[in-house]
Amino acid sequence: MSRLYLTLFVFLLSFSVFSQTEIKKYLDFAKEQYQQGDYVHALEYYQKAMKIDSNSVNTLWAYAETLRAYKDYRKAEYYYQQVYQRENTALFLNSLLNLGLMQKQNGKYKDALETFKKAKKVYRKYKREYVYIKAKQEVNACIWALNNQIENEDWILEQLPNEINTTDAEFGHTYKNNTLFFSSLRADSISSKEEVYSTSYKTHLFQSKRKDNVFDSSAEIKALKETNFSTGNGSYSLDNSRFYYSLCKDESYNYQCKIMVAYLENGQFKDVDTLGEIINAPGANTTMPFVGEWEGQEVLFFSSNREDGKGGMDIWYSFIKDGNQYKKPRNVRSINSIENELSPFWNAKETTLYFSSNWEKGFGGYDIFKTKYTTQFTDVENLGLPINSPANDLYFFSSESGDSLFFSSNRMGVNYTKNPTCCSDIFMLRKPIVAEPETPKESLAELNKRLPVTLYFHNDIPNPRSWDTTSSVNYIDSYSAYIAMLPKYKKEYSAGLNGEKSEDAKDDIEDFFAEYVEQGVRDLEIFRTLLLEELEKGTKIQLTVKGFASPLAKTDYNVNLTKRRIASLNNYLYHYNNGVFKPYFDKTAKNGAYLKIVQIPFGEYTANQLTSDNPNDTKNSVYSKAAAIERKIEVQTVNLIEDTSKIEVNVSLDNQVKDFGTISQGENITKTFRITNNGKDPLAIEKIDTPCACNTVEKFQKIINPSETIEMKVNFDSKLYKGKVVKSVFVKFQNGDQDLRLIVTGEVLQ
Repeated sequence: MSRLYLTLFVFLLSFSVFSQTEIKKYLDFAKEQYQQGDYVHALEYYQKAMKIDSNSVNTLWAYAETLRAYKDYRKAEYYYQQVYQRENTALFLNSLLNLGLMQKQNGKYKDALETFKKAKKVYRKYKREYVYIKAKQEVNACIWALNNQIENEDWILEQLPNEINTTDAEFGHTYKNNTLFFSSLRADSISSKEEVYSTSYKTHLFQSKRKDNVFDSSAEIKALKETNFSTGNGSYSLDNSRFYYSLCKDESYNYQCKIMVAYLENGQFKDVDTLGEIINAPGANTTMPFVGEWEGQEVLFFSSNREDGKGGMDIWYSFIKDGNQYKKPRNVRSINSIENELSPFWNAKETTLYFSSNWEKGFGGYDIFKTKYTTQFTDVENLGLPINSPANDLYFFSSESGDSLFFSSNRMGVNYTKNPTCCSDIFMLRKPIVAEPETPKESLAELNKRLPVTLYFHNDIPNPRSWDTTSSVNYIDSYSAYIAMLPKYKKEYSAGLNGEKSEDAKDDIEDFFAEYVEQGVRDLEIFRTLLLEELEKGTKIQLTVKGFASPLAKTDYNVNLTKRRIASLNNYLYHYNNGVFKPYFDKTAKNGAYLKIVQIPFGEYTANQLTSDNPNDTKNSVYSKAAAIERKIEVQTVNLIEDTSKIEVNVSLDNQVKDFGTISQGENITKTFRITNNGKDPLAIEKIDTPCACNTVEKFQKIINPSETIEMKVNFDSKLYKGKVVKSVFVKFQNGDQDLRLIVTGEVLQ
């Protein structure tokens, strides 16, 4: 070996040893800063380590985890993707799950949905563990988010001014006597690199007076400040003689809190005491107190990870007697989950509990929810947009009058210096000063935002093997029977497959039922409620409902089948809630409103022609997702009926679809349709529309009197066509409220 090569080898070896020593020093320091909650410095030193070695999956993972803790969702998504591509969950099981969570918090719900579906399959062998359970829950959450991106426009959203919000983090807690009480993580001075120059960089309580909708500069509540501790939250007792708040110390990068009570004298905070172990259970994190009135008693709600909870931080409550006696806390089990439920707010007038959760179906990390108490707490409801967002939304509460709502969020648009989602600001919702009345068209626009509402059916349901065009089946009964068939669908579709392929097939069917079938009913319930509200205003409404079917049966049979399916929706609405829609269908409503459903039964010609139509291959023609997704009806439009002078077109056909079977290319075929007027008025045929030049209509009778039947001959010229064809002719009636569609189908062979 030459001296030159030997010198180069020694140099490279020394450089490698030096580099590894430097990397270890950077990584050790970064880890230490991460554990202390100093994510800015941790990220800085992880970056230094990655400049020396950017391929270490361990460093990439630690960097991604720190970015997530720092709430830099965009960068965290990128680096979790890098980790997963390198190790495919072999080293870091949560890499795929965390990638999906970051995609969701970046508002990429479609990407996140696909990631969580993949995660369900990857984590299949961990079915009892968090990663699988969380991935499954997030599939449902993303489906929910994709179908609920409609903002509530009844309130005006405002970000509170700089007198309150800063580039640090602010969290609102209560509003009393026109004063906002909130906590803020503020330092005396911070450098441009977010380095803190303060002896006590902690969260502390502040207050700001509001006058004529203008907030004064915030003032720190120094009487409650303790060195080396953070203070936060805040709630007054019913008689305003006590103020409950949280006192917290850092445990690595987590808070460890207990609830304190400060007694007031002449409006000043005097004696401060900690609540006993009945509330502050030893070893538990107990925080976020809120005091309210419940059934004539004073009650304390709070969040804690004490024993006997359901997991993570749970919401508990304790009744207070004589201002200083606390009954044994009870867990609000119906809303708590395996993850975290935080920041309870009890609205006594509404008997409704508001809280935040990172488990329930929502848009982001933490969303704000509510649950009403009757004899028990009812189902949880997401407050929707714009209160919730892809980021973390917490600490919801209202002013005493209810005219202003407050919450805290780290959504895009908050004040920041480096990371646009690092820190929370306080937001306020208020009612418009002057609310302009909506026109009926504007009102219906909200309903149309909920469209389409898509409802799914099992094969040949309702009324199998029937040529009827109507049905007495209620859609919700059909849906319940369909959902009960999920195990059979999984069994049939996975038949003949083994191992992972079998499990993948079962997962695909399970995802279809969650993403389409169950979501359809959730959409229907929301739509139904809004529809009823519009009818109660006196609005005359027309729904257009389109039918679809898989290609297993002949087209003319499928048209009748889709009519029966549309009839099942009609039955559902007609009988809902003891017939609340009945007067609107029957045109007997006292306010003059009515509801009309226009059917567009399409049949096989809208189905995916690649879907199996082999009756002997039920695995693919009945139980596959490709077949099941075709068997549906859609509420497609909601229109205002403005011209009530139009004549109701009430006609029937011997058959709406005429199938000519198989013919050779170039042949002409003629089909005769018999049209009967079932209405009270004569119908004058104003126009015949033939979108295809291949169709012509022979001379016909122009007036159809009540109870009269006429014949209409439709010709089809096949010279330019091959394969399956479906051609339509539209009959337009003078001053009629709808058109009549005649359909010719068949197959042209060359």
